[in-house]
Amino acid sequence: MRVFEGDERALTAARLKINEEYHKNKHVKDEEAIKAMVKFGEDVERELRTQVIQAREVKPGVFEAKITKDTIKLNNIPYNDNAIPTDGISGGQTCCQDVAKK
Repeated sequence: MRVFEGDERALTAARLKINEEYHKNKHVKDEEAIKAMVKFGEDVERELRTQVIQAREVKPGVFEAKITKDTIKLNNIPYNDNAIPTDGISGGQTCCQDVAKK
């Protein structure tokens, strides 16, 4: 409710999805499966709380973002049309996903 506060459309969609998943899985009796579903729900809640922001257009081309204390804030690197890619394909650094696989 905090993530979508004031956004009735998003709140309704979230409620419908939660209810749909509950009704789809209410027959599950296996304790490990239940624990896995609870963990998944907690992970989704954390992702929404820390990664999703609300923004609204206050005038044409100008948006106001609702940032909360839980929102993860990263360094913002301005877009540069003239930047030269430094991925593994062009001979620069390897992709972070490639490094993680090793």
